Order: sequence, then structure tokens, then C-alpha cells
Amino acid sequence: MTLLGLNRLGVRSKKPRLQGLTMLMDPGVGIQAFQDCLELAADYIDFIKLGFGTCSLTPPHILRKKLALAKEYQVSLFPGGTFFECFAVEGREEEYFEQLTTFGFEWVEISNGTISLDRQQRDEAIQTAKSMGLHVITEIGKKREGMTIPVRQLINMFRADVIKGASYVIIEGRESGENIGPFMKAGELNTEYVEAIHQTIPSQKLIWEAPKKSQQIQFIKMIGNTVNLGNISFRDILSLESLRRGLRSDTFYHRVE
Repeated sequence: MTLLGLNRLGVRSKKPRLQGLTMLMDPGVGIQAFQDCLELAADYIDFIKLGFGTCSLTPPHILRKKLALAKEYQVSLFPGGTFFECFAVEGREEEYFEQLTTFGFEWVEISNGTISLDRQQRDEAIQTAKSMGLHVITEIGKKREGMTIPVRQLINMFRADVIKGASYVIIEGRESGENIGPFMKAGELNTEYVEAIHQTIPSQKLIWEAPKKSQQIQFIKMIGNTVNLGNISFRDILSLESLRRGLRSDTFYHRVE
């Protein structure tokens, strides 16, 4: 008899998954904590984002170890979009992509949360990264507090990104999950906003940043346990997987029709 695999909310697909993806945020954890997390919960982790510009501050031998461990456990590791923006603001996107591929990265995030990129620049960045062998994740949203991209604009950006070759599109929620994107001032979900996007955009292509447990619960109840969620902390990975499977009180009786 095994206790593994219990799931009260329907089928939970195994990796490589096409939906129900979980993306962790690594703000700069040590190699032992990184390895411990993968040993414990790699089956439930699809992506790990190296937050901010931490790639530039992490000793190269540690970064290589993280890449090797992620590959061993079938987890895709990529630098956060802000690191891309540090190069893009100086017109050095191609140099950045080349450095990533040389180092061994296979995924890259392209965003303009802090800088300004027009549609042509965004398209060119996506296409250049793709041409250099990288899989692309884009992000829609600004880092500025109180900033929410209007639904129609977000939908148009999403469609353009996917047409140009983005595999997934992240909706900005920052690490705080408050007063930005789909979240109101205290972190509560703007359900009308999320529903308008969910009804128009294929869910399997979207990753919603949702760092708070309350937000994760709301997304699972609105969209189902196949919702793609990001900016999850290392300490919350089993908590989130429990929510996805109805193994916590918060989703114990939840059923998706």
C-alpha cells in the first residue's frame, strides 16, 4: 500500500505537464536548500525562476550546480525578467541570450516591467531568443504599485507574444502579491478581471503569479487545479500541491464542474 498520489480533485498529471504548472521563485537560496527542495518535491515543480538579477550575484560554480540539479530533476531553470531588462535597456539583448545559452540555460524570460519596450522591440527580442535556441516565457505587467494592464490590452499582448513564439506568458503579481496586476491593495483577487481574461485566453498558456496562499486557493476554486501558478516560495510547494489535490481544508470539498 502506498500513500503517494492521493488526489481528491481529479486527475493531477505527471511531468512533463501541459497544465497545472508550478513555478517557484528562488530569491537566492543556497545550494543545499535548492537541492533539498528538489529531492523533496521535484515531482510538483515545473519551473524555478532565479529572481531579479541574482544570476549576476551568484557564484558561477553555484549557478552551474543549480542548473545541473534542475536538469537532473526535470525542472526548467531560468533567470527573472528583470535581468533581461538590465541588458535590453542598453540594447544588448543578443549578448544576453548568447551568455545564457553558453552557460547552459534553455529558457529565458522576456519582460518590460521596469523599462519600456515597444511592440517591435518585444517581438524582436522573442524572435532573437528563439533563433538562438531558447524557449521563451514572456511577462505582462509593470512593477509599479497600483498598476494593472487593462484586459483588452493584456489579451492583445498575450496573443502577439504567442504568435511570435512565447511558450508561456506570466501575469505580473510581484513577490508581494498586493496592489498590482490581478491583486487589489490587501492582496485580494480581482475576480472580475481574472474571469474576463480566463474566458478569453487559453489557460494552459498563462502563468498567474500568486505568492499568497489565499490567492492560490482563489485561483484553484475559479479555474481548477490545472491552473498554472508562479512566484511560489520554496517553503510553500507542498502546501500548494496539497491545495491542488484537495488535501487541505481550504479545497477539501471543492469540485470543478
